[in-house]
Amino acid sequence: MSERAPQDTPAGHWISYRPEIKVMDCTIRDGGLMNDHQFPDETVKAVYEACVESGIDYMEIGYINSRKQFPPGQFGPWKHCVESDVRRIVGDNDTPLKLSAMADADKSDYAEDILPKSESVLDMIRVATYIHQIPLALDMIKNANDKGYETSLNLMALSTVPERELNEALALVAQSEADVICIVDSFGALYCEQIDDYMTTFQGHAAPAGKEVGMHAHNNRQLAFANTVQATIKGANRLDASMAGLGRGAGNCAMELLLSFLHNPKFRLRPVLHCIQHHIEPMRAALKWGFDYPYMMTGVLNQHPRAGMAFNESDDRGDIIKFYDSLEDPD
Repeated sequence: MSERAPQDTPAGHWISYRPEIKVMDCTIRDGGLMNDHQFPDETVKAVYEACVESGIDYMEIGYINSRKQFPPGQFGPWKHCVESDVRRIVGDNDTPLKLSAMADADKSDYAEDILPKSESVLDMIRVATYIHQIPLALDMIKNANDKGYETSLNLMALSTVPERELNEALALVAQSEADVICIVDSFGALYCEQIDDYMTTFQGHAAPAGKEVGMHAHNNRQLAFANTVQATIKGANRLDASMAGLGRGAGNCAMELLLSFLHNPKFRLRPVLHCIQHHIEPMRAALKWGFDYPYMMTGVLNQHPRAGMAFNESDDRGDIIKFYDSLEDPD
C-alpha cells in the first residue's frame, strides 16, 4: 500500500516539516522498564525492521547498565546491550538507521562495558542523569565521545530542578562533548507553557555551542504528544517517541502520532502500524502501560510514577480513591 503523497496533505500542515529533525524510537529501551527488558527477539527484531522501513532515524535498543547491579538472570538482555545480543538482532546494521543505547549515571560500568565504536554496531550513547549526577554524567559523555560515539545528555526529572541549578548544569553541558541536550519530562508533569520556557533556556545554552536540543515526554497527563509538538515548534530537532507509546508507566509520545505530525516524506507510517498491530498491542494486557489514573495522579503531584506502578501490580488496582488518599496522606 502506498503512502499518502505529500501534495495531498491539507494546506497548512507543512508548517511542521523541518528536514533537520531526527526521530528516535524508544520502544524497546523505555518499554523494557515495564517487563525488566525481557522482550523476545522476535519483538525486538520487528521493532528494528519497522524503524528501518518507516525511515526513522535512530532506534534506542536498550540500556548499557551494570551487570553487577542488574544481574542478567533477573533482567533481559536489553538492560545490558552486550554486543553479541545486539548483533543477534541487527547483524551489521547495513541500513540508514542509527542505533543507540542508554547508560544511567551511577548504574553503568561504562568504562568497561561500552566498547570502542570501532568494535560496536551502536552509533550513539545517551547518558541519563539527575541534576546531582552531572559531574559523573559529563565524564560518561567524554568517555563515549572519546570512543567515537555520538552523544546525548538526557536531564531527567526536569520538573523538580530549581532554575539556578538548571542553568549552572546547562552551562557545564554546553562546554562538554555532548552533541544533544535532551529535555526529559520524567514524571509527565509539564504543560506546554513550561515546555516553551525550558526550550528557551536549553536553546540559550545549546545553540551557541552548536548543540541540538531533544525532547523526551511521558504521558501521565496525556500531554506527551502535545509537549513534543510544542518543543518541535520551539526548535527541538531531536524527538523521542515509541510505538503505541510503549514506555514506563503512562508511556511516551506515540510514534504513530509524531510521524503523522512531522509530514516529512521520508517517513512511512504503515510499517509502524503493522508492528503495533502484530507485536506491540498484543503485549498491552500483560504490561499495562499507558494513561491510567494512578499515573495521572503522580504526574499532577510531580512525583516519580513508581508508586503508581506498584499500585497497579497490587490487589488494590482499580481503587483509585484509595491510591489518591495514600498520596495525599501517606501516613
